[in-house]
Amino acid sequence: MKEIVTIQVGSYANFVGSHFWNFQDELLGLADSPTGDQIFRSHGLNMDVLYRTGETQQGILTYTPRLVSVDFQGSLGSVSTRGTLYNEVPESSVDTLTWTGPVTTHTSQPLKKNLFLQSLYLEETENVGTSRDCGSRNGDFCPEVQDKDIVECLENEVQYWTDFSKVHYHPQSLYELSGLWCDIKDFNNYGIGREAFFGGLHAEEINERLRFFVEECDLPQGIQFIIDDSGGFSGVAGEFLENIADEYTNIPVLLYSVRSPYSSLDSTNRKLTLSRKLHDAVSFSKLSTFSKLIVPMGLPSLRTSRMSKYLCLEDQKPYHNSAVYASAIHSISLPFRMQPLGPSAQLSYTCGAVDVNELVQMLAGQAQQNKVMALDIVMPAPALSDIQCRQSLLENLHPLTPEVAENVEDMHALESMTIHGVFGSGCKRASVSEVKDAVQTAYSTAAERPRFSHLSVAQCPLPIPLPFPSIFGNLVGRHGELLDTPISESASRGSLEVHSIPMAARLRSSSCILPFLENRLENLRKFGIARGALGSELLASWGFGKDDVEDMGETLSNMVRTLNPVSELSSDSD
Repeated sequence: MKEIVTIQVGSYANFVGSHFWNFQDELLGLADSPTGDQIFRSHGLNMDVLYRTGETQQGILTYTPRLVSVDFQGSLGSVSTRGTLYNEVPESSVDTLTWTGPVTTHTSQPLKKNLFLQSLYLEETENVGTSRDCGSRNGDFCPEVQDKDIVECLENEVQYWTDFSKVHYHPQSLYELSGLWCDIKDFNNYGIGREAFFGGLHAEEINERLRFFVEECDLPQGIQFIIDDSGGFSGVAGEFLENIADEYTNIPVLLYSVRSPYSSLDSTNRKLTLSRKLHDAVSFSKLSTFSKLIVPMGLPSLRTSRMSKYLCLEDQKPYHNSAVYASAIHSISLPFRMQPLGPSAQLSYTCGAVDVNELVQMLAGQAQQNKVMALDIVMPAPALSDIQCRQSLLENLHPLTPEVAENVEDMHALESMTIHGVFGSGCKRASVSEVKDAVQTAYSTAAERPRFSHLSVAQCPLPIPLPFPSIFGNLVGRHGELLDTPISESASRGSLEVHSIPMAARLRSSSCILPFLENRLENLRKFGIARGALGSELLASWGFGKDDVEDMGETLSNMVRTLNPVSELSSDSD
């Protein structure tokens, strides 16, 4: 088996990760449910790729994500850093014999669990000794709390990413970055993150946690790294990635750099604006250096973007917008855990399985040698009932990557697409062969097609767990089908009304990413490298000398030159 270890660094990355693991937990529950939909009981996915089996000291078998999560101290809300499965009795306090003066102890009350977490606890308490049905929508386990009350609570009260997490975590998974002697809002640049990573024993402790998960793998296929790169956690991740590159030279890293819409707000403070531009350039240069593929994700506004045609999103709610990015990562990662193809595509539930290294070779190992990917999605994906709808699937793929050029003609473009759970004619799920034929037909009539395209297909749609936010519009049906007329007066629908949706996601190696790269190169040259640059002292305070900054500029310049050899920005002159 080829295992994947997942790393989440930063608050927003953990919001995304919380939704991602909720999807996996829901799949596990629905697969075990004897009354569940056959499409989930035969999803054709090997969940052991992402999960590990274990056992508590009490002999209870566990199945937990192979995950290392890093966030601020206090970011776990009411959840312990040891999770909920491996609770230990705290050590009794030992009197200090060398101090004879008075001692004052200050304690704070633990945060109260919200209705959702209370309901999970009651459900598990009532089912001790039995396997938990993670996919259950039955609210009977807690007569006092109805599902609609839980949904309303989450819509209005989510503060921490653990507030809506329905997953058990291993004690080695959750790490809090303690000892930060600054306000959270000041933890906003690459330099302060670098300093924090090496402060205390953070570097050693985080690396040891990763080692715990990697060394128990039989044949690790890769590391799935989700990073909130909008502030100091980018510096933490950069140093962490460098250690990974040194210690695990044969394990490829697939890096998703995510940003919430509110992190993109313009500032009237010129100094802060300069700092952000330099941070973006430095962050991207350093993070890309130690990853095989890097996928920037984070539109300035999801609510007004074209991809949200059937969604009702609130940009100021990370609980909302992180669900979209998690859905995309779930779709893109499906091929990494697909079971081997059956004797006939018509009898198989999946096709197009690849591992992380094969994806890297397809998209970054060919002629262009480009490691920066654009990510596009359709959410929900339209049915494939006729040629027009098949073509609309391609036309409705809209980017989650910021600053990409539209309608770019790139004869060297490479792509990998995943489509799962789409409908065919009528209300039936399309078979694997029907989806393959539909995509082939769509590309045959398209004005442009990539140089190389890989297609992965699964019949299993994206499951919508109870704690998923109410972000679907009233033209989205119970199973994600797109309706001609509104189904209700309410503008938004959530997990109580929509139980699954079809999805399509695509990674592109294309010159469409050039504006993103050129903006970062131009800002680094203008504010960090040019003679008398305003940001040279700032970069020095982050620990970067002149040679370091020039090396970062060369890294970005090479990326631009790879996609556009004649670009003026990629020339050696300033």
